[in-house]
Parts: sequence; C-alpha cells; structure tokens
Amino acid sequence: MRNTTKTVTTVLAAGALALGVAACSPSSSDDKNGALVVAASPVPHAEILNYVKDHLADKAGLKLEVREFTDYNTPNLSTQDGSVGANYFQNQPFLDDFNKKKGTDIVPVVTVHLEPLGLYSHKVKKVDELGKGATVAVPSDTVNEARALKLLDAGGVIKLKSGVGNEATPKDIVTNPKGLKFKELEAAQLPRSLDDVDAAVVNGNYAIEAHLKPAKDAILLESPKNNPYANFLAVKKGNEDDPRVKKLAKLLTSPEVKKYIKDKYQGSVLASF
Repeated sequence: MRNTTKTVTTVLAAGALALGVAACSPSSSDDKNGALVVAASPVPHAEILNYVKDHLADKAGLKLEVREFTDYNTPNLSTQDGSVGANYFQNQPFLDDFNKKKGTDIVPVVTVHLEPLGLYSHKVKKVDELGKGATVAVPSDTVNEARALKLLDAGGVIKLKSGVGNEATPKDIVTNPKGLKFKELEAAQLPRSLDDVDAAVVNGNYAIEAHLKPAKDAILLESPKNNPYANFLAVKKGNEDDPRVKKLAKLLTSPEVKKYIKDKYQGSVLASF
C-alpha cells in the first residue's frame, strides 16, 4: 500500500498549514537515514513519484514518502521550513518569482517533465471561433498568468507589448482584435470555470486531473520547443547533496520513468530529459 498523504489546501491557508506541519513533525531534511518526504501536485507529479516508489526506490535503497498538495504555495513553504525534504511541482520562472516574493531559497535539482499549457473551451471547437467580447479565464498567479497571455500571443489571439517578461498582465496587451475580457482565477479552479466562461487557459496538471487531454482537447497548446516551463525536483539550498535527493534525481530521469511518462500520458506530459 502506498504511503501517500493527501493535503487539501487553499492559497489563504498555505502559510498556516506549512507551519502546522512543521510544528507536528520533525524536519524531513534532518534525518538522512529516514524517508525522503516529497511535496507534490497530485497529477502528474505524485503519480510519477509513486511509480518511482513502487517500482524503483527499493532497489536503489531509497525510502520515499509522497505528500500531495493542491496549491502552488505550500510545497515551497514546507520545503523551506523543513517539513518536507523536497518538492516536485513547479518550473523555473515560477520558482524565481516565489523566491523573490517570499524570501525563500529553494533551488532546482533535476528537470523531469513538461506539461504543455492549453486553452480549453466547452463552447467553441477552434480558437478563431471565439466571439467578440468573449471571456477567457487565466491563472491568477503572476508567472502562470504571463505564461497564459504568451500562449494567446503565440496563437495570434492577442499581441503583447514587445519584450514583456514573466510578469505580463492584460495591461500589457497592445492588440486585442476580439476585445477579449480576462477573468483571473486560482489555477486549480480553472477547469471548473469552463461552463461559466468562453474559454480558459489551464495548467497541464489541472487539465489532466479534470480528465482533459491536452494533446487532444486543447484548442491552443503550448509548444515544447525551447520551453522554459519544464517541471523539476527542488530542495532548499544546501540540501542538493543529500544522498536521498541524489538517488531520487537519478531515478526520476531514468529510462523507466521516461517510458512511464510516455505510456501513461500519451503526449499530455512530455519527458524533458
């Protein structure tokens, strides 16, 4: 039986939860002979980790515990305070923004996969069918909102100001021929918004959780070529040489995991190694 702990949180509760976890359990990063506790989004991150736990970890001499979180704040906060030893859920632009805003010092260890960001709709089948004044929901966090707008820019739906970076907002749109309106929602809520808006830009992990198939269902999909948004295993700075972390990094980039990702996700998740 898998030793998996699922923790349901909200952004507002993230800090409190992280402190609560730290208060009731010893630091995961202190005992190098104990299990490595990894915070992860349920899909696909925890699924990939559980594959490693069930099929590869014992042979490598690695004790692994997976804790699932449904928000994008608690995993880093828990890694910073030592409640968990590592996390697996994020990309470099998101981490850079988080470290800057929260004063944390989380660092990447090894890149594992990419979840292409997609535009989905229950009302139109092609992106050019979006009507005048249509409402498009986008993630509310800084990096993913910018990423969503860049997707729409790349698809010719809007045009962003030249040189705009990972802090782009709708205010940076210079051409909007359809007069699209943008609704900012927490990333986890976006799949549930599809009946209420004309379209929504959804992160790959939440799309898969909602039984959407990015490679098939997205009316606009991010290209994996030269994509900076690949997801990685991360730790608090200074823990990169933890032997458990090194073992997990090696297993996450093994041929077995590459085959698992290919077979299970059928192009909705792409190995990045």
